[in-house]
Amino acid sequence: MSATIKAVFPRLLLPCLVALPLVLSGCATPQPSTPAAPVVTAPAAQETPVETPVVYGQFSRDTLFDLLAAEIAGQRNRYDIALDNYLVQARRTRDAGVVERAMRVAEFLGAHQPALEMAMLWTEVDADNPEAFRAAALHLARAGEHERAMQAMQQVLSMHGETHFDFLALAAAQTDDATREAMLKSVSQLLENNPDNAQLVFSKALLLQQSGNDDGALAVLERHPEAAQQPAALMLHARVLAARGDTQQAIDLLQQGLLEHPGDTRMRLLLARLLVSSGDLGAASTHFAALIEQNPGDKDLLLSLALVHLENEQYAEAAGRLEQLIKTDPHNDTALFHLGIAYRELDRDDEALRAWLQVQGGRDFLSSRLQISQLLAAQGRLTELAQIMLTERASNPELALQLYLIEIESLVDQAPEVAIDRTNEALETFPLDSNLLYSRAMLAESQGDHAAMEADFRQILQTEPDNAMVLNALGYTLADRNEKLDEALAMIERAAALEPEDPAITDSLGWVHYRLGNLELAERYLRQAYTQYPDAEVAAHLGEVLWVRGKRDEARRVWDEALQQTPDSPIIRSTRQRLEAN
Repeated sequence: MSATIKAVFPRLLLPCLVALPLVLSGCATPQPSTPAAPVVTAPAAQETPVETPVVYGQFSRDTLFDLLAAEIAGQRNRYDIALDNYLVQARRTRDAGVVERAMRVAEFLGAHQPALEMAMLWTEVDADNPEAFRAAALHLARAGEHERAMQAMQQVLSMHGETHFDFLALAAAQTDDATREAMLKSVSQLLENNPDNAQLVFSKALLLQQSGNDDGALAVLERHPEAAQQPAALMLHARVLAARGDTQQAIDLLQQGLLEHPGDTRMRLLLARLLVSSGDLGAASTHFAALIEQNPGDKDLLLSLALVHLENEQYAEAAGRLEQLIKTDPHNDTALFHLGIAYRELDRDDEALRAWLQVQGGRDFLSSRLQISQLLAAQGRLTELAQIMLTERASNPELALQLYLIEIESLVDQAPEVAIDRTNEALETFPLDSNLLYSRAMLAESQGDHAAMEADFRQILQTEPDNAMVLNALGYTLADRNEKLDEALAMIERAAALEPEDPAITDSLGWVHYRLGNLELAERYLRQAYTQYPDAEVAAHLGEVLWVRGKRDEARRVWDEALQQTPDSPIIRSTRQRLEAN
């Protein structure tokens, strides 16, 4: 039995139900005005049975039996029976102790509606108990009844009980505007009368922030500096500052806050994450390490620290942390995936392969198979790659297409002929898949088979006439070969209408106009493309148009600029040599 279960159903939690002699009278909520009834023992076998019902304490025999049965059911993990019995007797007896017990059992089971019902009943039968109203407020908030929750929590405040306005604000913050506004109005009124209540300060600031009023949230926190030093308010303040782009100020605030609250794990975690976002990975790793010391069993923290090490290129440290995590959580797919990355960077390729093969699902599954494919293809272990991917497709038929595409992508550079074979194999199962057809078209282009490439592009357009990527690819290919220029222009213009912000398409527009002799228009499009995306191919095209238009010094500047970024670019060098030779 778990600790949580023991807390709800400890052994003989209600000893009044089972202690000798039979049942004690103290189980029910004490009522001083009514003396406890005497304990009644079972009659002897030879005596005449008593005709009237026997009352044990303040409860009937049936009630006590149901309560005892509820406890026994809880001890035996039959929580459904336990809850049903408690609910029946809570409604029947309206005893505050039984009602509270029923609510706690319902809370443990996640039975929200019965828990709310019992909480509200508790406020009826124990109207002077602030704990009852606090429980009612929390359950009302969970049920989305924020106005009634606020009223109940105000009652707790009037009784000087422990309030949780912060929880109510958190529950209301993600709801609709009207609910937030109503809650904000109530909180503002209460804050005027209770200006030192840190929960109300936090609640008002949170509701303002959730409504998009960051300035208002900051103003509230600054007007109540003492309350704003509480951890929840400090973290809200930091989040607002970070959202406004004042990340360093947020970091400074949290660092100061940790001096006052060194054991607050949530604050330290927020600080660590802000440090990661700011690029200070060394400081972030220090805080993650401190968090792990405070919470040695927290797997998420251990993973976070490992990922920081990985991002900081501390591959040995990352591997160590991930190995530590996997010892306690051997099926953690995310940890296994990143462990493979760390091993790969450490040139421990076989260990990387084993780690990736252990990833069995989740969002890292396909990424791990891509890593496996790239590793084996780079090492020329093509037979092993083929066998692994065949097995994976058989084990995961719903992912067969994605697995084919991963394998093909990995083979393109290392073994294009094998990539073509695998694409043809995939197309037998997925004959109309545009990704496979596109891959085969590009493979055909790399092999100089322009007819095959064009055929695959046109097949895609038969089923996807608005595929901008294919329209642009085919149009550019025709323009580059100086063939069917009118058709090429129509295709590229169609692609541009579909994706007007794509610089690759703008480059194609410039290039097809160059082929058509529209030099001024070509220059305009190519300048635009180069501004958006200063790629080597775009630079080659722009330079060529400038050269032909007599702007040769500018053409050379464009080429030189591009070569500084990509010194090994073959297209710029070949373009320049061809034009300067004439």
